[in-house]
Amino acid sequence: MERRTTDTTPFYVFESLAAIPLPHAVLTRHGGVSEGPYQSLNLSFVVGDDEAAVRENIRRAYTVIGGDPTQGVRPWMVHGSRTRAVDRRHAGQRVPPADGLVTATPGLPLTMTFGDCQPILIYDPIHHALALGHAGWRGTLAGIALSLVAALQANFGSRPQTLRAALGPAIGACCYEVGPDVVARASWPGSRHWFQPNSHRPHFDLTAANTDLLLRTGIPASNIEQANLCTGCRTDEFFSYRKEKPVTGRFALLAMLA
Repeated sequence: MERRTTDTTPFYVFESLAAIPLPHAVLTRHGGVSEGPYQSLNLSFVVGDDEAAVRENIRRAYTVIGGDPTQGVRPWMVHGSRTRAVDRRHAGQRVPPADGLVTATPGLPLTMTFGDCQPILIYDPIHHALALGHAGWRGTLAGIALSLVAALQANFGSRPQTLRAALGPAIGACCYEVGPDVVARASWPGSRHWFQPNSHRPHFDLTAANTDLLLRTGIPASNIEQANLCTGCRTDEFFSYRKEKPVTGRFALLAMLA
């Protein structure tokens, strides 16, 4: 990933997607107006922050991609694997529960917020279609990565071999301690290597898991970019629920087809 900044707002772009007609940004925790544990660019309305502050933060964030914040689409995320197709009819809405969105509508901004879960962005250069996903341990093990690709195939005729994917900042295996119940729920063949042994409890590697699942869909390894930024280690740059609970903000992934 490459870190950039406007006059007031730092953000990251995926290097493999920076030169194509896909304005996108992974925002940091900097450049906003929120105060207290949400300081400063909290982009979530559901963590207890002042609503007016969040709206101003969203306005600032959308200037990064040149989008209209009143047209943005975001889902009610529930840590699952459902993906919904959206178009101009959904502009400005929060769509029913889903952790994935796909669209082929230019100028329609998609937004998801994160506090340790992994952002997933997939682009189809043939059909000019876009997918965004939110992958915590539940969504990852439920197959949200596969759901995104399946939705692109079903709605736009996408072929996995031509897709380009990117995995954003998320809590890394270095910091993501989980219980044996999580390991037990990992029923995918070969999924044991997603967990790293530890003297106390296993640690889950979200990036390894989601990369593996994307590879299983047929996306080539050379077409998958990994941010390799741990939100738990980098609380100077990103919000991390695990490291800052019980109260903290959320950063966001924004993307829009040009």
